[in-house]
Parts: sequence; structure tokens; C-alpha cells
Amino acid sequence: MKLLLLPGLYNSGPQHWQSLWESSLPNVVRVQQDNWDQPELDLWMARLTEYLDACKEDVILVAHSLGCALAVHWISSYKSSALHVKQLARIKGALLVAPPDVGRTTFPATSFSPMPELPLSLPVKVIASDNDPWCDIALSRQWAHCWGAEFHSVGARGHINGESGLGSWEQGQAWVAALSQNVVS
Repeated sequence: MKLLLLPGLYNSGPQHWQSLWESSLPNVVRVQQDNWDQPELDLWMARLTEYLDACKEDVILVAHSLGCALAVHWISSYKSSALHVKQLARIKGALLVAPPDVGRTTFPATSFSPMPELPLSLPVKVIASDNDPWCDIALSRQWAHCWGAEFHSVGARGHINGESGLGSWEQGQAWVAALSQNVVS
């Protein structure tokens, strides 16, 4: 099982739990985008498709912030597409951490709005913080319900990023392990 890391706006810095996972865990790959500072949904979705095409094993998407919106858009757009059946079948679950409110008028990536609100039809865990500056926890909870996802609050941890003091974030790793165990061999 491969973990595909989907960072958000500006990528994940060296103290971000995604970066720490990439440097310390086996079978972790970061999806690299061409423009981290001015993201365009179509380009980010095309890059995720490239990574899924290249991957020959099952994956769990591990998304943070705008990476969550990317994952939800990709799954929602392609779950009924005959062209992407193989890629979608490889996605065995998703950990969506700190999804941002892409509908805010001040949000810097307008092409990601609106956030899809359809069931994702695969095992998903949404992780949110009580004091995330990018999204109210009630909205994260609502999206989790719409997506058919399991919802977890981590308390007051800001945007659940490098500044949140999580280190390698063992609880996040446990949630990924639980998603991996849901996969039927």
C-alpha cells in the first residue's frame, strides 16, 4: 500500500507532519505540483492523475488543506468516468486533514470552489481542528457527513500543520493504519 501525500497551498514545509512522514516512513510519495503558490484545480487534478497512472499498487490519499479539496474534486469528478476506473479502483481510502473553506471570498485558490458535497464511496476520515483559521469546524463536520466520512476533531491545533507542534503525528499514522486495515485483500 502506497501513501500519496497531497500537500496544500505552498506545499508542506520541513516541520510539517507530511514532510516528516515522507522522510521516515516507507512507501510514501509526495505529489509534486508545478505551482504551489497559485494553484489551478485542473492542473493539480492532471498531476494527481499522472501519479495514479504511474502507481501500480493500491494507494491511500493523505491530504492536507488544499490537498483535501484536490482529493475530493478528483474522486467526485472521476468516480463515474470510464477513463479513470483503474486509477479510482487503486484509491482504497483517504485521510483528509484540515480541509479549507474554499468558498471564502478571500481564499487564494478560487478554482477549487465550490467544494463537492457528494458521497465519496470509499473509506474516508476527515480530521479537523476546533480553531482552524482556514475553516470552521462545523463546516468540516458538514462536509464529512456529505462525503460519508468518519469525522474526528483534534481539539485546538490550528491548521494541523508544522506550527501545530504535532511532530511526526502518531495519531494521524494510526488513522492511516486503520484505513489500510479496511482494505480487503
